[in-house]
Amino acid sequence: MNQNQAQLVIKALDRDRDEILAFSRELIALDTENPPGRNYKSCAEFISNQLDRLGLAHEVIEVPTPAGDDRARDYPRFCLLSPPGQGQRTLYFHGHYDVVPACSPDQFKPRIESGRLIGRGSADMKSGLAAMIYAARAIQESGIKLDGRVALSIVPDEETGGRLGSQYLARAGLLGRDGIGMLMPEPTSGAVWNANRGAVSLNVRVKGKPAHVGLQHQGVNAFERGIEAAQALLVLKEEVEARRTGFNLKPDEAKASILMLGGLCRGGSGFNLVPEEFSFTLDRRINPEEDLAEEKARLFDLLESLRRKGLDLEIETLQEGSSSGVSEDNPLARALARNVEAVTGRRPAFEMCPGLLEIRFYLDRGVPALAYGPGLLESAHGPEEFVAVREIQDCAAIYALTALDLLAA
Repeated sequence: MNQNQAQLVIKALDRDRDEILAFSRELIALDTENPPGRNYKSCAEFISNQLDRLGLAHEVIEVPTPAGDDRARDYPRFCLLSPPGQGQRTLYFHGHYDVVPACSPDQFKPRIESGRLIGRGSADMKSGLAAMIYAARAIQESGIKLDGRVALSIVPDEETGGRLGSQYLARAGLLGRDGIGMLMPEPTSGAVWNANRGAVSLNVRVKGKPAHVGLQHQGVNAFERGIEAAQALLVLKEEVEARRTGFNLKPDEAKASILMLGGLCRGGSGFNLVPEEFSFTLDRRINPEEDLAEEKARLFDLLESLRRKGLDLEIETLQEGSSSGVSEDNPLARALARNVEAVTGRRPAFEMCPGLLEIRFYLDRGVPALAYGPGLLESAHGPEEFVAVREIQDCAAIYALTALDLLAA
């Protein structure tokens, strides 16, 4: 990339500054809560129309409904790929349009205050989605000859593990084809995420037998049996959380591996009735140094041992994903860091994402993948989620310049 090429794409993005912000606001105003997957079709159509207007060739893919999945049937999933096809060196800009459930309906009424765009999905990650789309448009509009191409991958269901989004595309052979790299605009708080934890998230349902409190001897208390299961898991938790990752992660306490119990707890139907059923979730977050299959097996072996001791358990897998990581010395990582510093004036730190991240789907296919985007992680998912307006424009510039570094002929 030479200076003239950089100026061409920056000029195009400056021209589109107001459009990028307006598109971000319109995306936020679309309620795409996941679960359950609300308004996905409307959102996919809206994005498709915008890509048409911007002259970005694409295809919309409706994800087939898995047999017996009533939720997917009632809330169909759609992916967008731009441009379709294969056969060239490809740098992917990858983003998701689903958001976590809102804290109030007002979060779907975006507003700007003190240089901040506020609303559900402003940070995670509808402003980043707008930035990457307009970065691709700026490169196309500049007319710069590329040794390859920039492709957009826009998916649903990231917030629930990607099963009917990125995972579907990967299994269909449509994700990361001919890829030389992938960038994803998650709200990384100014850092570059070059690694992520894996996850095994389970719901454990303990069954009992109901009885009136006065005749509790005739029942089996599912809550008390659930406590037995939780106590056994707490022993494993102590061992697991003594392990630490060697990847950069702040604060230092966050480096510990994770086994969290009781994110959701449900049970009972009355204060004077022995509970027939009690359920709780466990969320095992696995550092890259650990093996997903081994850690999953340990969980299931422990729960199976409780069954053998007489606990009536049912186990539902809510989410599963592998940990992954890419070196800071990878050409994509070096180019991204260089352009973050050029645009923002700050050299970014490389850190591990404390949670699950869709870079794993690309890294599984040998495609280097990184996350960097506008917004603060601590703001995402919160009641006053926001993104600094300036960071949206900066992200678009960083993505466009990084693409030129890797692809300009």
